[in-house]
Amino acid sequence: MEDIDNKTTDIKPSNSELDKKRNSLKEYTVDVIIPTYKPDDRLINNIKKLQTQTYPVNKIILINTCKEYMKEEDFSCIPKLCIHHIGLEEFDHGATRDLGMQMSDADIVVLMTQDAVPADNMLISSLVDRLSDENIAVAYAKQLPRDDCSYIERYTRRFNYPDESYVKTRKDIDKMGIKAYFCSDVCAAYNRETYNKLGGFIKKTIFNEDMIYAAKAINNGYGICYSADSKVIHSHNYTCMQQLRRNFDLGVSQKDNPQVFADIKSESEGMKLVKSTTKYLISTKKGYLIPKFIITCGFKFIGYRLGKNYNKLPKWLIMRMTMDKKYWTK
Repeated sequence: MEDIDNKTTDIKPSNSELDKKRNSLKEYTVDVIIPTYKPDDRLINNIKKLQTQTYPVNKIILINTCKEYMKEEDFSCIPKLCIHHIGLEEFDHGATRDLGMQMSDADIVVLMTQDAVPADNMLISSLVDRLSDENIAVAYAKQLPRDDCSYIERYTRRFNYPDESYVKTRKDIDKMGIKAYFCSDVCAAYNRETYNKLGGFIKKTIFNEDMIYAAKAINNGYGICYSADSKVIHSHNYTCMQQLRRNFDLGVSQKDNPQVFADIKSESEGMKLVKSTTKYLISTKKGYLIPKFIITCGFKFIGYRLGKNYNKLPKWLIMRMTMDKKYWTK
């Protein structure tokens, strides 16, 4: 494989260029894997949108946690759908997704979450387009806010998922810090041959299986592509305590994987978001939202620092902080 170390590369194809590339694409097979738990109408909507894609999906594989919470009759008439059930104690962010990867023999495997919905019928096509370059290990999609998304979270989506595509490589680490490893399995397409060559996802992790894999890919000479023209609708309006718990688990994942995160800038990227969001709120005359934003950031930071130092905390406090209690009992 040719090492593609270079500066971060913006990708700005015109619509006509994209159409030409798509028409000349090799016919890759594509499977979609979705881990599910207590699936609702958003999953059904997701699957319906996947079936209308211009680039055909071969199989949709659901790795469902807790069979008793799924109404299988809701999915019985869906073609090319495979459902595999696991117990709650078996779920792991890395191992469960790896199980789905091993159930697929497709050239490209798209991982999604059950609450992410394709924004249009070009999602799969645009992701396949990115992975037509064998030096790209992963291509992840742009996340658009849902209709009920809060004003601040809408800006956070714009900050993390800009309008221009780019490829991140090893030479971007010093400039981008932890952002160089950023990748999201809310919707990300993997070259399965490369995935197997690199050993796949970490098999036990509380969080961040996507970033840990992306770091491994980058440090083995591959590129990670952010594909701005691949779009899914996905957002959350977390409470302060939900943000704290989420960032606690984020801190735990970084503590447990020092080979990835120990020597890379992390907190400085968070400060960039804080400064940028504050300026945005002032410029849009929404300054009254700044106190709420700062409080939310405080909860995030406290959760993150507690997670990074979980080894110094009593077990009862860890269990109060984490979003994934079963992780601590495995």
